[in-house]
Amino acid sequence: MYIKIFVNNPWQENTIVLYDASREAVVIDCGCFSEAEERQVREFLEREQLTPVALLDTHLHIDHILGNHFMKSAYGLEAQASRDDQFLIDHAVEYAAMLGLRGITPPPAVGKFLKEGEVIRFGNSELEVIAVPGHSPGGLCYYSREDRLLIAGDVLFAGSVGRADLPGGNAALLISGIREKLLTLPEEVRVIAGHGPSTTIGEEKRYNPFLH
Repeated sequence: MYIKIFVNNPWQENTIVLYDASREAVVIDCGCFSEAEERQVREFLEREQLTPVALLDTHLHIDHILGNHFMKSAYGLEAQASRDDQFLIDHAVEYAAMLGLRGITPPPAVGKFLKEGEVIRFGNSELEVIAVPGHSPGGLCYYSREDRLLIAGDVLFAGSVGRADLPGGNAALLISGIREKLLTLPEEVRVIAGHGPSTTIGEEKRYNPFLH
């Protein structure tokens, strides 16, 4: 599996494209805020001759879904996410205003709700859905067992964990979910977080101060 990461919007959010030799792709957490950011993603997909077949969201905080309109209008893709984060879509405009982002268009509705244990298939690849609430009630991670790759959203970062002081957050739930569901994965698994650099499960088991 191949990986392309775009750093988008004022929150420096990681928009992730995964694809394989079939040239089918999934886009995860499309945070495109400007036309220039949208153009970068579109030109990459065209240059690599990729067909995006799914739009996945790890959670529905506004910085991770700013590009969902773009993905729907350009490729006809509706977001797939957890039902437990639906309230974040319903109140996206007011939550965005709390973060200083005013006048946004309400994001499109989620097209499909995902649950723990579901498998997303594209091309020759599979992603398993792992539910880890706590940063948001509907936090999801996507795991490629074959490629030893975890898309962690804002659950787990290099040297840190997601904040739990936003609406629906729960610190105890977040930490227990990370320990029980993520740190039990093989240590060599690469972790791509929703912001900042990548890490590995082994690195976080050994050195993450929030997990000791």
